[in-house]
Amino acid sequence: MRAIRIHVEQPLAAGAEISLPAGAGEHLRRVLRLAAGARVLLFNGDGRDYAAVLLDTERNGVRARIEGAQAAAAESALTLTLVQSIARGEKMDWILQKATELGVARIVPVFTARTEVRLDGGRGDKRLAHWHGVICGACEQCGRARLPRLDAPQPLAHWLATAAREGSLLTLDPQSSTRVRDLPALSAAQLVVGPEGGFDSADLLLLHAAGARGLTLGPRVLRTETAGMAALAMLQSHHGDA
Repeated sequence: MRAIRIHVEQPLAAGAEISLPAGAGEHLRRVLRLAAGARVLLFNGDGRDYAAVLLDTERNGVRARIEGAQAAAAESALTLTLVQSIARGEKMDWILQKATELGVARIVPVFTARTEVRLDGGRGDKRLAHWHGVICGACEQCGRARLPRLDAPQPLAHWLATAAREGSLLTLDPQSSTRVRDLPALSAAQLVVGPEGGFDSADLLLLHAAGARGLTLGPRVLRTETAGMAALAMLQSHHGDA
């Protein structure tokens, strides 16, 4: 049976007794119908899983005692940053979920010339908090105990001008003849994925000026939510998890 994993945003240590987040507690009590004595795994993003036993599952809160910790082994040797043009609605949720499952270390949502999503005023903070929840849920499911870093949304030009280069800078370009298998050995890479309408000429000029190397994924035109995930899977297969 697959272990039940719960993300908690607080310090964890063997022997400590803690109250679980309200949403997680309700899920354990009402959906999974767990009782006192059931065992779960807790994690807070520090790279370790904490074995815990439920002490009670009352309506006013679920408490657990931590019995020990061990390093989680789900991280990739390849440090991947996904620089993703913000997609609409559930597409962006899906991208964040799958990128987390595919082992990215960092996600940077960016605005490009053809990005249709606007995050004015308080909408940006609410969306960022929602995205953080999506990432936490994906880590619970896939076994990661270290959450990918999620940057605040920003213009692509700003990221290109200010970000430190962490490995090769790559972007998806159907005009390129370079495939993932043609790349030299990588220990880190930053992958820039365009919006639903593709990069416009100004975006491409910025990427080329920054030294981005174009990659092709084959003869078919892929949607933004498909293209990035296909590229991440290939990079992991050739340079990371393999």
